[in-house]
Amino acid sequence: MQGQVVVGFDGSPESAAAVDWAAREALRRRLPLELVQAWPWSENHELGGENAVRWARRRLSREQLELQGRLTGLEVSGVHVPDEPAAALEAAAKQAALLVLGSRALSTVHGFLVGSVSQDVLGRAACPVVLVRAGATDAGEHQPDAEGRPSTGTPFRDVVLGLDLHHPYDAVLTFGFEAAQLRSAPLRVVHVWGPPVGTSLANGVIAGMGDLPEAAETQALTEALRPWQDKYPQVEVIPRTIMGSAGYTLLETASQAGLLVVGRRTRHAPLGPRLGPVAHAAVHHASCPVAVVPSD
Repeated sequence: MQGQVVVGFDGSPESAAAVDWAAREALRRRLPLELVQAWPWSENHELGGENAVRWARRRLSREQLELQGRLTGLEVSGVHVPDEPAAALEAAAKQAALLVLGSRALSTVHGFLVGSVSQDVLGRAACPVVLVRAGATDAGEHQPDAEGRPSTGTPFRDVVLGLDLHHPYDAVLTFGFEAAQLRSAPLRVVHVWGPPVGTSLANGVIAGMGDLPEAAETQALTEALRPWQDKYPQVEVIPRTIMGSAGYTLLETASQAGLLVVGRRTRHAPLGPRLGPVAHAAVHHASCPVAVVPSD
């Protein structure tokens, strides 16, 4: 992976969690980190003016210095962009290897708040985008210790990857295998299959065929994974095929994961690009960081 890791920074708790995750990922990938602080307000706005801009720039500089002092070997830069956040981040993503954004928790029922900026960027970014939850920590990426306590000295949690064999998936598999390799973590690849929702006749036909459809899907998944397993022989791969709901199955599998990886098939709507249902469910309800990889 070439380029740099870019993270949106605005001083909020969710952006603080995103910056910490992005910094660790930049170190893992041996890439520089760039903090992007968008400032869309003019001097005539109540949040604009020279004093406000100076304050924002000082805040950005403090964050850079804090990261450099805490994480040895991390190359950090910061840029203050006088533009709307979505536009600034989308522009930065064109030259980035990875873009990291934060999201705010609502509740266990309603999931996570993915604001309009993140929604726009997730649907348009040219590079993979990772969404990190407010409150996410380094220890959250690792398995608990023998006493069940959070730890950074234990192995990494699994990486879970949702794979749709009926659409382009090379970029998604590449990202997932690299992420698992960097963490020395198992890679759980989940392929959910079945007829379109509401096709009761097709469901009945499949049920009458016994194990044949599932065996065919399993074989297709095995063949799809083989080139990547040859390329990344040190990655333990745990494949799973299941007939059912892709969103529900992925969320269930990723409930104890350190990272969930999904592809992005952008749906063009009157109000702009929108994520497909599986990626939408992942970014709103998965408790771990979610990587959304362009696969169109």
